[in-house]
Amino acid sequence: MTHAADPIVRIDAIAKSYGTNGSVTWAVRGVSLEASAGELILLMGPSGSGKTTLLTMIAGLVAPTSGTVALYGRSLSAFGERERQEFRAKHIGFVFQNFLLVDSLDVLENVALVKRFAGTPPRRAHAEAAALLERFGIGHLGRRLPPRLSQGEKQRAAIARAVANGAHLILADEPTASLESEQGFSIITMLRRLAHDERRCVLVATHDTRMTATADGVVRIVDGRADDRPPHYTCSTFTAVP
Repeated sequence: MTHAADPIVRIDAIAKSYGTNGSVTWAVRGVSLEASAGELILLMGPSGSGKTTLLTMIAGLVAPTSGTVALYGRSLSAFGERERQEFRAKHIGFVFQNFLLVDSLDVLENVALVKRFAGTPPRRAHAEAAALLERFGIGHLGRRLPPRLSQGEKQRAAIARAVANGAHLILADEPTASLESEQGFSIITMLRRLAHDERRCVLVATHDTRMTATADGVVRIVDGRADDRPPHYTCSTFTAVP
């Protein structure tokens, strides 16, 4: 597929190994991928297949052993550690299976904190965080601490936090794994809207096959490789390197 715009994510023959020459374990081997604004792309595979490692390399949290990662047209290898941290704070939103909300802060403060990190003044950060909570249907829970939320409410709060910095790249790691069926479906719908209605690039590591009905592309990860055997989806380009 030819993308209408420059891809937000471009990874080329990326690989990650652990250990020494005498005992090397490959978590990811030779995966290439492009993903653009307006696309919901799934990284699918069983536990231990390498999809979460791939996601963390895209985020710049883990350095690849070989290959390149470019976000918004910029290679992560050119960044120093502090620049990578600032880049993540301003340009990437994260959604996790276990939510990772700060239990000692109420929901409003959890979302406002991300805005503060992105440089928004305190009063404006709280006002915009409150508007985000309303948008995701949990405005009435703003002053509640995360332990008093349901699992579905926690994930809605986490998605509000993920978009609080205005990022056009959202990385989600098993966002429906801790949720009941109905709650999971609502989260799938929200992620689809972030991609299709708001023109964000959304990459999701998941084994939830329900998400394939809403995805624009699926990269199946098997033993750290992109498995290009059918069935596969072609909206996003991907290749497997031997």
